[in-house]
Amino acid sequence: MTRVHTPQIRGVVYLPSNAVNPTQMWQDFDRETIERELGYAEALGLNSIRVFLQYLVYEHDDAAFRERFAELLRLAAERGLSVMPVLFDDCWLPEPVLGEQAPEARPGRHNPYWQASPGSTRLGLEFRPALERYVDDLLGTFGDDRRIVAWDLYNEPLSREPSLALVRDVFDWARRARPRQPLTACWAGTLLSDFTSIHFYVSPPREPEEARRTIESAASYGRPVVATEALGRPDHGEVREVLPLFSRHGIGWYLWELMIGADQTRYQWPDELPRDDVVFQGLLYPDGTPYRIDETALIRAQAG
Repeated sequence: MTRVHTPQIRGVVYLPSNAVNPTQMWQDFDRETIERELGYAEALGLNSIRVFLQYLVYEHDDAAFRERFAELLRLAAERGLSVMPVLFDDCWLPEPVLGEQAPEARPGRHNPYWQASPGSTRLGLEFRPALERYVDDLLGTFGDDRRIVAWDLYNEPLSREPSLALVRDVFDWARRARPRQPLTACWAGTLLSDFTSIHFYVSPPREPEEARRTIESAASYGRPVVATEALGRPDHGEVREVLPLFSRHGIGWYLWELMIGADQTRYQWPDELPRDDVVFQGLLYPDGTPYRIDETALIRAQAG
């Protein structure tokens, strides 16, 4: 297993600007858009992208999925970007579906089409052999690939027994595959991880004690720390607030997210007051124009 040098990770969560969720990204796989937008990441001086996979697309056609994933690794590597793939995820809509991903407009809603992976139905024990094959296949095929910086095995698992059981199982399956890359997962996966993954949606000036506790708690495990998600304007951590903090504490980072795109994370979280004057998340518009020039300048300085 290769150790992650976490201060050297300076990246973004990446979803193509024209995809509403990872299902659409992997189902349609718009190579031209991905190639152009990874060029934007390179121009910002970044060196890594965190990318969500979707089990349902793999289940539908595993060979095509492997081919598209390999193509993403190639495109990223050509631009000096490593990849942190996310295998499973409990966020937002509980059941993924193939086909049309945005059947109705949902204006002003944060991330309204994002789907869990593998989804609530496939958390049942009868699906365990299929999920195990998925993990064995990807880590067996790409477990020695230097373009992958680490495997993020499970994003934000819910505190329910089926999810917690899958967290335990996926780490067991991944360890058995013996990949050269380290393994991680946030929340319930922290104790099983090779490095500590945190989601840092805290504004240090507004919540200094919460920021301090989060950093100290992550460091207490005695392992490297990566903020695999950060950035939520204006109240949950601005770029100018979080990047200097991460630098001081030797924490690697992935900002959410590179593109201000169709997934609509530009809008505030559902339980927040609407803010039409503020882009909640995202750094660049689809044509590459920065949301804020001062932010991209700081990112380049920090990355350099």
